[in-house]
Amino acid sequence: MSAFKDGLLNGKVAFVAGGTSGINLGIATRMAELGAKVAVAGRDPEKAQRAAAGIGRGAVGYSTDVRDYAATRAVMEQIVNAWGPMDIVVSGAAGNFLSPAAGLSANGFKTVVDIDLLGTFNVFRGCYDLIQKPGASLIAITAGQAVNPMMMQIHACAAKAGINQVIRVMAMEWGPEGVRVNGISPGPIAGTEGMARLAPNPEVTKALTGRIPLRRFGEISEIAESAVFLCSESAAYITGTILDCEGGSQLGDARSPFERS
Repeated sequence: MSAFKDGLLNGKVAFVAGGTSGINLGIATRMAELGAKVAVAGRDPEKAQRAAAGIGRGAVGYSTDVRDYAATRAVMEQIVNAWGPMDIVVSGAAGNFLSPAAGLSANGFKTVVDIDLLGTFNVFRGCYDLIQKPGASLIAITAGQAVNPMMMQIHACAAKAGINQVIRVMAMEWGPEGVRVNGISPGPIAGTEGMARLAPNPEVTKALTGRIPLRRFGEISEIAESAVFLCSESAAYITGTILDCEGGSQLGDARSPFERS
């Protein structure tokens, strides 16, 4: 059950980059439910339109590649021309795949860094003069790989670590103008493409959840609620923070020594 009242985001304008699927679509949907005017963007124009139609409540979908600064900026200008300055900007576009460092091409590494890290910079830098000041809330979606190295994930680890520092530096520089910049670091989330690959059957799911302190995967709705919190007045004095929403999974293997033997 949500702790937030209907109408909490009435009158707010929200843009969610990468908001056409998964966690980001969940965030966009929840913000629309709470009254925000929501625009989502992704690379596939048809998928963007389907996502907006599914959200309903007047949501609109745009096609852009966050690696392209000019194109992403142009989308945000369209939103502001239609609805006025943006109050909420979420940067969630991401790319990932498993690969050992020795088997990863320079282009493969660059692709993930460009989508995740450069994309976050492009979205946030591009929106700088298009957001409500004071009062705007910027949220980047990062991951535990930013602080905990993970084999087969050198590209994602590097990109997410960079995103965390983008969040902190922009929070410092833009705070005096009343702009808050934060991040959400999701753990294993059910119903996402990533978890479908990592936990394809009940046996694997049981093994993975057994290592998590809360003994379950998270829900997309729980990440959405975290995003709503960060852009609400309840978080008015929070900036430069990475909010872990991961059930304690970043703490390490939560099985007892007897369970591991």
